[in-house]
Amino acid sequence: MQQTCAPSISLLASLKARGLLHQATDEPSLGEHLRSVRTGKGQHTEPGPLPGHGRVVYCGFDPTADSLTIGNLVPILLLRHFQLAGHTPVVIAGGGTGLIGDPSGKSAERQLRSRDEIDANVRAQSRIFERILDFSPALPNRAYLLNNADWLGQLSFLDALRDVGKHFSVNAMIQRDSVRDRLNNREQGISFTEFSYMILQSYDFLVLNRDYQSLGLPGPVTIQCGGSDQWGNMVGGIDLIRRVRAAESSDGSNLEPERQHAFCLTAPLVTKADGGKFGKSESGAIWLSGKADHADTSVNRTSPFAFYQFWLNTADADVGRYLRIFTFLPIDKIESLEAAHAAEPAKRAAQKQLAEAVTRIVHGEEELAKAMHATASLFGAKGGSSAGAVGTASHDAPFVLPEDIVAAAPSSQHDRALLEGTGLALVDVLASTTLAKSKTEARTLLAQNSISVNGHKAAADARLTLATLLPGDSGGQSGLIALRRGGKTWHITRWSST
Repeated sequence: MQQTCAPSISLLASLKARGLLHQATDEPSLGEHLRSVRTGKGQHTEPGPLPGHGRVVYCGFDPTADSLTIGNLVPILLLRHFQLAGHTPVVIAGGGTGLIGDPSGKSAERQLRSRDEIDANVRAQSRIFERILDFSPALPNRAYLLNNADWLGQLSFLDALRDVGKHFSVNAMIQRDSVRDRLNNREQGISFTEFSYMILQSYDFLVLNRDYQSLGLPGPVTIQCGGSDQWGNMVGGIDLIRRVRAAESSDGSNLEPERQHAFCLTAPLVTKADGGKFGKSESGAIWLSGKADHADTSVNRTSPFAFYQFWLNTADADVGRYLRIFTFLPIDKIESLEAAHAAEPAKRAAQKQLAEAVTRIVHGEEELAKAMHATASLFGAKGGSSAGAVGTASHDAPFVLPEDIVAAAPSSQHDRALLEGTGLALVDVLASTTLAKSKTEARTLLAQNSISVNGHKAAADARLTLATLLPGDSGGQSGLIALRRGGKTWHITRWSST
Protein backbone atom coordinates (compact mmCIF):
# COMPACT_ATOMS: atom_id res chain seq x y z
CA MET A 1 0.00 0.00 0.00
CA GLN A 2 1.53 3.27 -1.07
CA GLN A 3 2.06 5.81 1.70
CA THR A 4 1.67 9.48 0.91
CA CYS A 5 1.71 12.33 3.36
CA ALA A 6 -0.39 15.41 2.92
CA PRO A 7 0.46 18.57 4.88
CA SER A 8 -1.06 18.20 8.34
CA ILE A 9 -2.05 21.85 8.35
CA SER A 10 -4.75 21.05 5.79
CA LEU A 11 -6.14 17.88 7.36
CA LEU A 12 -9.17 19.32 9.14
CA ALA A 13 -9.94 21.56 6.18
CA SER A 14 -9.72 18.54 3.89
CA LEU A 15 -12.07 16.52 6.10
CA LYS A 16 -14.54 19.40 6.11
CA ALA A 17 -14.40 19.72 2.32
CA ARG A 18 -15.21 16.02 2.05
CA GLY A 19 -18.11 16.17 4.48
CA LEU A 20 -16.23 13.97 6.94
CA LEU A 21 -16.14 16.37 9.89
CA HIS A 22 -19.34 16.67 11.90
CA GLN A 23 -18.17 17.66 15.40
CA ALA A 24 -14.87 18.24 17.15
CA THR A 25 -13.89 19.24 20.66
CA ASP A 26 -12.05 22.58 20.67
CA GLU A 27 -11.42 22.56 16.93
CA PRO A 28 -8.84 25.41 16.93
CA SER A 29 -6.73 23.61 19.55
CA LEU A 30 -7.15 20.31 17.71
CA GLY A 31 -5.86 21.93 14.53
CA GLU A 32 -2.85 23.30 16.38
CA HIS A 33 -2.28 19.91 18.01
CA LEU A 34 -2.16 18.24 14.60
CA ARG A 35 0.24 20.87 13.25
CA SER A 36 2.55 20.81 16.26
CA VAL A 37 4.37 17.51 16.60
CA ARG A 38 7.09 17.15 19.22
CA THR A 39 10.37 15.64 18.05
CA GLY A 40 13.78 15.33 19.59
CA LYS A 41 14.64 18.71 18.10
CA GLY A 42 11.57 20.57 19.34
CA GLN A 43 8.19 21.37 17.81
CA HIS A 44 7.30 20.71 14.18
CA THR A 45 5.02 23.52 13.05
CA GLU A 46 5.66 23.85 9.32
CA PRO A 47 3.45 22.42 6.58
CA GLY A 48 4.72 19.30 4.91
CA PRO A 49 5.38 15.66 5.77
CA LEU A 50 5.31 14.98 9.50
CA PRO A 51 8.38 13.62 11.26
CA GLY A 52 8.13 10.23 12.90
CA HIS A 53 4.73 8.93 13.90
CA GLY A 54 2.83 12.23 14.08
CA ARG A 55 -0.10 12.19 16.47
CA VAL A 56 -1.73 8.92 17.55
CA VAL A 57 -5.46 8.65 16.83
CA TYR A 58 -7.85 5.76 17.49
CA CYS A 59 -11.29 4.47 16.68
CA GLY A 60 -13.14 1.54 18.22
CA PHE A 61 -15.22 -1.06 16.39
CA ASP A 62 -17.97 -3.28 17.76
CA PRO A 63 -17.44 -7.02 17.03
CA THR A 64 -21.09 -8.04 17.22
CA ALA A 65 -20.79 -9.55 13.71
CA ASP A 66 -18.01 -11.28 11.77
CA SER A 67 -17.85 -8.38 9.32
CA LEU A 68 -18.58 -4.66 9.17
CA THR A 69 -20.98 -2.75 6.94
CA ILE A 70 -20.30 0.21 4.65
CA GLY A 71 -21.53 2.49 7.44
CA ASN A 72 -18.44 1.37 9.40
CA LEU A 73 -16.29 2.20 6.39
CA VAL A 74 -16.50 5.93 7.17
CA PRO A 75 -14.49 5.85 10.44
CA ILE A 76 -11.97 3.43 8.87
CA LEU A 77 -11.45 5.94 6.06
CA LEU A 78 -11.08 8.67 8.68
CA LEU A 79 -8.18 6.71 10.17
CA ARG A 80 -6.70 6.33 6.69
CA HIS A 81 -6.91 10.09 6.11
CA PHE A 82 -4.98 10.61 9.36
CA GLN A 83 -2.38 8.06 8.26
CA LEU A 84 -1.97 9.69 4.85
CA ALA A 85 -1.42 12.99 6.68
CA GLY A 86 1.46 11.44 8.65
CA HIS A 87 -0.33 10.42 11.86
CA THR A 88 -0.56 6.97 13.47
CA PRO A 89 -3.93 5.19 13.36
CA VAL A 90 -4.95 2.72 16.05
CA VAL A 91 -7.86 0.32 15.58
CA ILE A 92 -9.46 -0.86 18.81
CA ALA A 93 -11.33 -4.12 18.47
CA GLY A 94 -14.05 -4.25 21.10
CA GLY A 95 -13.32 -7.71 22.43
CA GLY A 96 -14.18 -6.41 25.91
CA THR A 97 -16.89 -3.84 25.23
CA GLY A 98 -18.49 -6.23 22.74
CA LEU A 99 -19.35 -8.52 25.65
CA ILE A 100 -21.47 -5.68 27.08
CA GLY A 101 -23.11 -4.02 24.08
CA ASP A 102 -23.36 -0.37 23.10
CA PRO A 103 -26.89 1.03 23.68
CA SER A 104 -26.32 3.86 21.17
CA GLY A 105 -28.96 3.77 18.46
CA LYS A 106 -30.62 0.69 19.96
CA SER A 107 -34.26 0.65 21.04
CA ALA A 108 -33.95 -2.57 23.03
CA GLU A 109 -31.41 -4.57 25.01
CA ARG A 110 -28.81 -6.37 22.91
CA GLN A 111 -28.51 -10.12 23.03
CA LEU A 112 -25.26 -10.96 24.80
CA ARG A 113 -22.73 -12.96 22.78
CA SER A 114 -20.27 -15.55 24.04
CA ARG A 115 -16.57 -14.83 24.44
CA ASP A 116 -15.74 -17.36 21.72
CA GLU A 117 -18.13 -15.66 19.28
CA ILE A 118 -16.75 -12.22 20.05
CA ASP A 119 -13.16 -13.45 19.65
CA ALA A 120 -14.00 -15.05 16.30
CA ASN A 121 -15.62 -11.81 15.13
CA VAL A 122 -12.56 -9.81 16.14
CA ARG A 123 -10.33 -12.10 14.07
CA ALA A 124 -12.66 -11.92 11.07
CA GLN A 125 -12.93 -8.13 11.17
CA SER A 126 -9.16 -7.68 11.37
CA ARG A 127 -8.83 -8.64 7.70
CA ILE A 128 -10.90 -5.59 6.74
CA PHE A 129 -8.59 -3.15 8.53
CA GLU A 130 -5.51 -4.79 7.05
CA ARG A 131 -6.80 -4.11 3.52
CA ILE A 132 -7.42 -0.40 4.09
CA LEU A 133 -4.77 0.73 6.58
CA ASP A 134 -1.02 0.26 6.27
CA PHE A 135 0.39 -1.99 9.01
CA SER A 136 3.89 -2.25 7.50
CA PRO A 137 6.39 -2.45 10.43
CA ALA A 138 8.93 -0.31 8.55
CA LEU A 139 6.50 2.60 8.27
CA PRO A 140 7.10 5.25 11.00
CA ASN A 141 3.36 5.85 11.33
CA ARG A 142 2.27 2.25 10.80
CA ALA A 143 -1.24 1.27 11.90
CA TYR A 144 -1.87 -0.74 15.09
CA LEU A 145 -4.66 -3.15 15.98
CA LEU A 146 -5.38 -3.66 19.69
CA ASN A 147 -8.12 -5.51 21.56
CA ASN A 148 -9.65 -3.76 24.58
CA ALA A 149 -10.28 -7.15 26.18
CA ASP A 150 -6.56 -7.07 27.04
CA TRP A 151 -7.07 -4.32 29.63
CA LEU A 152 -10.80 -4.50 30.39
CA GLY A 153 -10.41 -8.19 31.21
CA GLN A 154 -7.87 -7.28 33.91
CA LEU A 155 -10.09 -4.61 35.50
CA SER A 156 -11.83 -5.95 38.60
CA PHE A 157 -15.32 -4.79 39.52
CA LEU A 158 -14.03 -3.10 42.67
CA ASP A 159 -11.27 -1.31 40.78
CA ALA A 160 -13.78 -0.16 38.15
CA LEU A 161 -16.05 1.31 40.83
CA ARG A 162 -13.25 2.83 42.91
CA ASP A 163 -10.85 4.14 40.26
CA VAL A 164 -13.13 4.79 37.28
CA GLY A 165 -16.76 4.98 38.35
CA LYS A 166 -16.08 7.69 40.94
CA HIS A 167 -15.30 10.12 38.09
CA PHE A 168 -18.75 9.72 36.49
CA SER A 169 -21.90 11.57 37.46
CA VAL A 170 -25.06 9.48 37.14
CA ASN A 171 -26.99 12.72 36.65
CA ALA A 172 -24.92 13.43 33.53
CA MET A 173 -24.99 9.84 32.29
CA ILE A 174 -28.79 9.65 32.21
CA GLN A 175 -28.91 12.78 30.06
CA ARG A 176 -27.11 11.03 27.20
CA ASP A 177 -29.46 10.35 24.30
CA SER A 178 -28.63 6.64 24.19
CA VAL A 179 -29.67 6.29 27.85
CA ARG A 180 -32.46 8.86 28.13
CA ASP A 181 -34.43 7.40 25.21
CA ARG A 182 -34.41 3.97 26.79
CA LEU A 183 -35.21 5.24 30.30
CA ASN A 184 -38.30 7.02 28.99
CA ASN A 185 -39.56 3.80 27.42
CA ARG A 186 -40.90 1.76 30.32
CA GLU A 187 -41.43 -1.37 28.22
CA GLN A 188 -37.80 -1.58 27.13
CA GLY A 189 -35.75 0.24 29.73
CA ILE A 190 -31.99 -0.23 30.01
CA SER A 191 -29.98 -2.65 32.11
CA PHE A 192 -27.11 -1.64 34.36
CA THR A 193 -24.89 -3.60 31.96
CA GLU A 194 -25.61 -1.40 28.94
CA PHE A 195 -25.85 1.69 31.16
CA SER A 196 -22.20 1.07 32.10
CA TYR A 197 -21.00 0.85 28.48
CA MET A 198 -19.97 4.50 28.29
CA ILE A 199 -17.72 4.02 31.33
CA LEU A 200 -15.86 1.22 29.57
CA GLN A 201 -15.45 3.18 26.32
CA SER A 202 -14.21 6.19 28.29
CA TYR A 203 -11.76 3.95 30.12
CA ASP A 204 -10.39 2.79 26.75
CA PHE A 205 -9.36 6.34 25.92
CA LEU A 206 -7.72 6.77 29.35
CA VAL A 207 -5.70 3.56 28.97
CA LEU A 208 -4.56 4.46 25.45
CA ASN A 209 -3.54 7.92 26.61
CA ARG A 210 -1.88 6.86 29.88
CA ASP A 211 -0.51 3.34 29.30
CA TYR A 212 0.57 3.64 25.67
CA GLN A 213 4.12 2.41 26.34
CA SER A 214 2.98 -0.91 27.82
CA LEU A 215 0.66 -1.32 24.81
CA GLY A 216 3.58 -0.91 22.39
CA LEU A 217 2.33 2.37 20.90
CA PRO A 218 4.82 5.03 19.76
CA GLY A 219 3.14 7.80 21.75
CA PRO A 220 0.07 8.62 23.84
CA VAL A 221 -3.25 8.45 22.03
CA THR A 222 -4.62 11.99 22.07
CA ILE A 223 -7.44 11.83 19.49
CA GLN A 224 -10.49 9.61 19.21
CA CYS A 225 -12.65 9.55 16.09
CA GLY A 226 -15.90 7.83 15.21
CA GLY A 227 -19.46 8.26 14.05
CA SER A 228 -21.64 11.08 15.34
CA ASP A 229 -23.75 8.61 17.34
CA GLN A 230 -20.70 8.04 19.56
CA TRP A 231 -20.24 11.69 20.55
CA GLY A 232 -21.51 11.30 24.13
CA ASN A 233 -19.28 8.31 24.86
CA MET A 234 -16.28 10.01 23.30
CA VAL A 235 -16.71 13.21 25.31
CA GLY A 236 -16.97 11.01 28.40
CA GLY A 237 -13.48 9.70 27.67
CA ILE A 238 -12.04 13.20 27.45
CA ASP A 239 -13.69 14.12 30.76
CA LEU A 240 -12.29 10.98 32.42
CA ILE A 241 -8.78 11.79 31.18
CA ARG A 242 -9.12 15.35 32.50
CA ARG A 243 -10.27 14.18 35.92
CA VAL A 244 -7.56 11.53 36.26
CA ARG A 245 -4.97 14.02 35.05
CA ALA A 246 -6.10 16.47 37.75
CA ALA A 247 -5.79 13.74 40.38
CA GLU A 248 -2.28 12.86 39.18
CA SER A 249 -1.21 16.48 39.32
CA SER A 250 -2.49 16.88 42.88
CA ASP A 251 -0.41 13.86 43.88
CA GLY A 252 2.69 15.65 42.63
CA SER A 253 3.24 13.17 39.81
CA ASN A 254 5.20 14.22 36.75
CA LEU A 255 2.71 14.33 33.93
CA GLU A 256 4.16 13.98 30.42
CA PRO A 257 3.52 17.10 28.30
CA GLU A 258 2.25 14.95 25.45
CA ARG A 259 -0.47 13.49 27.70
CA GLN A 260 -1.93 16.92 28.40
CA HIS A 261 -4.09 16.72 25.29
CA ALA A 262 -7.26 14.81 24.48
CA PHE A 263 -9.60 15.52 21.57
CA CYS A 264 -12.35 13.78 19.70
CA LEU A 265 -14.00 14.31 16.34
CA THR A 266 -16.88 12.63 14.57
CA ALA A 267 -18.02 12.04 11.02
CA PRO A 268 -21.71 12.44 10.17
CA LEU A 269 -23.89 9.40 9.71
CA VAL A 270 -24.29 8.95 5.95
CA THR A 271 -27.78 9.38 4.53
CA LYS A 272 -29.37 9.25 1.07
CA ALA A 273 -30.69 12.38 -0.61
CA ASP A 274 -34.18 10.90 -0.89
CA GLY A 275 -34.34 10.20 2.83
CA GLY A 276 -33.89 6.44 2.43
CA LYS A 277 -31.54 4.44 4.63
CA PHE A 278 -27.98 4.26 3.36
CA GLY A 279 -26.14 0.95 3.15
CA LYS A 280 -29.05 -1.30 2.22
CA SER A 281 -29.72 -3.12 -1.04
CA GLU A 282 -32.58 -5.35 -2.12
CA SER A 283 -30.76 -8.31 -0.60
CA GLY A 284 -29.94 -6.56 2.69
CA ALA A 285 -26.95 -4.83 4.27
CA ILE A 286 -23.80 -4.18 2.25
CA TRP A 287 -20.90 -5.84 4.05
CA LEU A 288 -17.17 -5.12 3.74
CA SER A 289 -16.29 -8.83 3.48
CA GLY A 290 -16.82 -11.24 0.62
CA LYS A 291 -16.76 -14.99 1.12
CA ALA A 292 -13.29 -16.19 2.04
CA ASP A 293 -13.85 -19.49 0.19
CA HIS A 294 -16.61 -21.95 -0.71
CA ALA A 295 -16.63 -23.20 2.90
CA ASP A 296 -17.52 -19.72 4.18
CA THR A 297 -21.20 -19.93 5.17
CA SER A 298 -21.54 -16.59 6.97
CA VAL A 299 -24.56 -14.52 5.94
CA ASN A 300 -22.65 -11.31 6.64
CA ARG A 301 -21.03 -11.25 3.24
CA THR A 302 -21.32 -9.12 0.09
CA SER A 303 -19.39 -10.30 -2.95
CA PRO A 304 -17.05 -7.83 -4.69
CA PHE A 305 -19.40 -7.98 -7.70
CA ALA A 306 -22.48 -7.03 -5.63
CA PHE A 307 -20.40 -4.43 -3.78
CA TYR A 308 -19.33 -2.86 -7.09
CA GLN A 309 -22.92 -2.93 -8.35
CA PHE A 310 -24.18 -1.17 -5.21
CA TRP A 311 -21.96 1.84 -5.84
CA LEU A 312 -22.57 1.74 -9.60
CA ASN A 313 -26.30 2.18 -8.90
CA THR A 314 -25.81 5.29 -6.76
CA ALA A 315 -28.42 7.96 -7.39
CA ASP A 316 -27.35 11.09 -9.26
CA ALA A 317 -28.23 13.23 -6.23
CA ASP A 318 -25.80 11.27 -4.00
CA VAL A 319 -22.82 10.49 -6.21
CA GLY A 320 -20.83 13.71 -5.67
CA ARG A 321 -21.18 13.50 -1.89
CA TYR A 322 -20.26 9.82 -1.84
CA LEU A 323 -17.17 10.48 -3.98
CA ARG A 324 -15.99 12.92 -1.32
CA ILE A 325 -16.75 10.66 1.64
CA PHE A 326 -15.78 7.23 0.36
CA THR A 327 -12.83 7.86 -1.97
CA PHE A 328 -9.46 9.58 -1.82
CA LEU A 329 -9.88 11.28 -5.18
CA PRO A 330 -8.76 14.94 -5.10
CA ILE A 331 -11.59 17.43 -4.72
CA ASP A 332 -10.80 19.06 -8.08
CA LYS A 333 -11.05 15.63 -9.75
CA ILE A 334 -14.42 15.06 -8.09
CA GLU A 335 -15.66 18.46 -9.23
CA SER A 336 -14.62 17.62 -12.79
CA LEU A 337 -16.54 14.34 -12.58
CA GLU A 338 -19.60 16.20 -11.30
CA ALA A 339 -19.40 18.64 -14.21
CA ALA A 340 -19.03 15.80 -16.71
CA HIS A 341 -21.93 13.94 -15.12
CA ALA A 342 -24.15 17.04 -15.25
CA ALA A 343 -23.36 17.43 -18.95
CA GLU A 344 -23.94 13.76 -19.85
CA PRO A 345 -25.67 11.96 -16.98
CA ALA A 346 -26.50 8.92 -19.12
CA LYS A 347 -22.81 7.96 -19.25
CA ARG A 348 -22.74 7.67 -15.43
CA ALA A 349 -19.04 8.50 -15.38
CA ALA A 350 -19.20 9.63 -11.75
CA GLN A 351 -20.89 6.40 -10.61
CA LYS A 352 -18.30 4.31 -12.46
CA GLN A 353 -15.42 6.15 -10.81
CA LEU A 354 -17.13 5.80 -7.42
CA ALA A 355 -17.67 2.06 -7.85
CA GLU A 356 -14.11 1.49 -9.02
CA ALA A 357 -12.51 3.58 -6.28
CA VAL A 358 -14.44 2.13 -3.33
CA THR A 359 -14.19 -1.47 -4.56
CA ARG A 360 -10.44 -0.99 -5.02
CA ILE A 361 -10.09 0.32 -1.45
CA VAL A 362 -12.12 -2.46 0.16
CA HIS A 363 -11.39 -5.49 -2.05
CA GLY A 364 -8.20 -4.66 -3.97
CA GLU A 365 -7.25 -4.52 -7.64
CA GLU A 366 -7.74 -8.20 -8.43
CA GLU A 367 -11.31 -8.39 -7.12
CA LEU A 368 -12.13 -5.05 -8.75
CA ALA A 369 -10.97 -6.42 -12.09
CA LYS A 370 -13.19 -9.49 -11.66
CA ALA A 371 -16.20 -7.37 -10.70
CA MET A 372 -15.72 -5.11 -13.71
CA HIS A 373 -15.23 -8.08 -16.02
CA ALA A 374 -18.46 -9.67 -14.78
CA THR A 375 -20.30 -6.35 -15.10
CA ALA A 376 -19.10 -5.83 -18.65
CA SER A 377 -20.05 -9.36 -19.71
CA LEU A 378 -23.48 -9.14 -18.05
CA PHE A 379 -24.53 -5.65 -18.99
CA GLY A 380 -22.28 -4.59 -21.87
CA ALA A 381 -21.76 -0.87 -22.32
CA LYS A 382 -24.06 -0.03 -19.40
CA GLY A 383 -21.69 -1.55 -16.87
CA GLY A 384 -18.36 -0.99 -18.58
CA SER A 385 -15.41 0.74 -17.01
CA SER A 386 -14.37 4.31 -17.44
CA ALA A 387 -11.55 4.79 -19.90
CA GLY A 388 -8.10 3.70 -18.81
CA ALA A 389 -9.20 2.11 -15.54
CA VAL A 390 -7.73 -1.11 -14.22
CA GLY A 391 -9.79 -4.17 -15.05
CA THR A 392 -11.51 -2.85 -18.16
CA ALA A 393 -13.22 -5.74 -19.91
CA SER A 394 -14.13 -5.83 -23.58
CA HIS A 395 -17.68 -6.64 -24.56
CA ASP A 396 -16.33 -9.77 -26.33
CA ALA A 397 -14.91 -11.12 -23.06
CA PRO A 398 -16.13 -14.57 -21.95
CA PHE A 399 -19.44 -14.47 -20.11
CA VAL A 400 -19.13 -14.54 -16.32
CA LEU A 401 -22.10 -15.42 -14.12
CA PRO A 402 -21.51 -14.20 -10.54
CA GLU A 403 -22.51 -16.53 -7.72
CA ASP A 404 -24.80 -13.79 -6.37
CA ILE A 405 -27.09 -14.15 -9.37
CA VAL A 406 -26.96 -17.96 -9.31
CA ALA A 407 -27.99 -17.95 -5.65
CA ALA A 408 -30.67 -15.25 -5.82
CA ALA A 409 -32.39 -15.81 -9.18
CA PRO A 410 -35.35 -18.17 -9.67
CA SER A 411 -34.33 -21.45 -11.25
CA SER A 412 -35.82 -24.52 -12.89
CA GLN A 413 -34.62 -28.08 -13.53
CA HIS A 414 -34.46 -29.56 -17.04
CA ASP A 415 -33.37 -32.78 -18.71
CA ARG A 416 -29.87 -32.37 -20.15
CA ALA A 417 -30.64 -34.91 -22.90
CA LEU A 418 -33.01 -32.37 -24.50
CA LEU A 419 -29.99 -30.23 -25.43
CA GLU A 420 -28.41 -32.93 -27.57
CA GLY A 421 -28.32 -32.55 -31.35
CA THR A 422 -30.24 -29.51 -32.49
CA GLY A 423 -31.49 -28.92 -28.96
CA LEU A 424 -34.59 -27.02 -27.88
CA ALA A 425 -36.25 -23.89 -29.20
CA LEU A 426 -35.71 -21.06 -26.72
CA VAL A 427 -39.35 -20.04 -27.02
CA ASP A 428 -40.37 -23.43 -25.59
CA VAL A 429 -37.97 -23.12 -22.64
CA LEU A 430 -39.02 -19.55 -21.81
CA ALA A 431 -42.61 -20.61 -21.34
CA SER A 432 -41.48 -22.95 -18.53
CA THR A 433 -39.56 -20.24 -16.64
CA THR A 434 -40.49 -17.19 -14.60
CA LEU A 435 -39.66 -14.91 -17.54
CA ALA A 436 -42.72 -15.68 -19.67
CA LYS A 437 -46.22 -16.95 -18.81
CA SER A 438 -46.85 -18.52 -22.21
CA LYS A 439 -45.28 -19.23 -25.58
CA THR A 440 -47.17 -16.23 -26.97
CA GLU A 441 -45.53 -13.92 -24.44
CA ALA A 442 -42.17 -15.63 -25.06
CA ARG A 443 -42.44 -14.96 -28.82
CA THR A 444 -43.29 -11.32 -28.14
CA LEU A 445 -40.27 -10.90 -25.85
CA LEU A 446 -37.97 -12.49 -28.41
CA ALA A 447 -39.38 -10.30 -31.17
CA GLN A 448 -38.73 -7.25 -28.99
CA ASN A 449 -35.12 -8.35 -28.50
CA SER A 450 -35.75 -8.48 -24.73
CA ILE A 451 -34.23 -11.89 -23.95
CA SER A 452 -30.55 -12.64 -23.38
CA VAL A 453 -28.91 -16.05 -23.14
CA ASN A 454 -25.64 -16.12 -21.17
CA GLY A 455 -25.29 -12.36 -21.61
CA HIS A 456 -25.99 -12.24 -25.36
CA LYS A 457 -29.19 -11.04 -27.02
CA ALA A 458 -31.17 -13.97 -28.40
CA ALA A 459 -32.66 -14.15 -31.89
CA ALA A 460 -36.32 -14.99 -32.33
CA ASP A 461 -35.47 -18.49 -33.58
CA ALA A 462 -32.68 -19.19 -31.05
CA ARG A 463 -32.14 -22.74 -29.81
CA LEU A 464 -30.44 -24.09 -26.71
CA THR A 465 -27.89 -26.89 -27.18
CA LEU A 466 -25.14 -28.57 -25.19
CA ALA A 467 -22.79 -25.88 -26.49
CA THR A 468 -24.94 -23.25 -24.72
CA LEU A 469 -24.13 -24.66 -21.27
CA LEU A 470 -21.84 -22.43 -19.22
CA PRO A 471 -18.36 -23.72 -18.30
CA GLY A 472 -18.06 -25.49 -14.99
CA ASP A 473 -16.33 -22.56 -13.27
CA SER A 474 -19.14 -20.10 -14.01
CA GLY A 475 -20.84 -19.43 -10.70
CA GLY A 476 -18.95 -22.37 -9.26
CA GLN A 477 -21.35 -24.81 -10.97
CA SER A 478 -21.86 -26.62 -14.27
CA GLY A 479 -24.95 -27.47 -16.26
CA LEU A 480 -26.35 -23.93 -16.20
CA ILE A 481 -27.82 -21.62 -18.81
CA ALA A 482 -28.57 -18.07 -17.67
CA LEU A 483 -31.60 -16.36 -19.17
CA ARG A 484 -32.37 -12.68 -18.65
CA ARG A 485 -35.40 -10.57 -19.44
CA GLY A 486 -34.56 -6.91 -19.91
CA GLY A 487 -31.68 -5.61 -17.82
CA LYS A 488 -32.09 -7.28 -14.42
CA THR A 489 -34.70 -10.08 -14.40
CA TRP A 490 -32.86 -13.40 -14.31
CA HIS A 491 -33.83 -17.05 -14.46
CA ILE A 492 -31.27 -19.86 -14.14
CA THR A 493 -31.99 -23.09 -15.97
CA ARG A 494 -30.24 -26.15 -14.53
CA TRP A 495 -29.62 -29.08 -16.87
CA SER A 496 -28.86 -32.52 -15.47
CA SER A 497 -29.14 -36.12 -16.60
CA THR A 498 -32.24 -37.88 -15.37
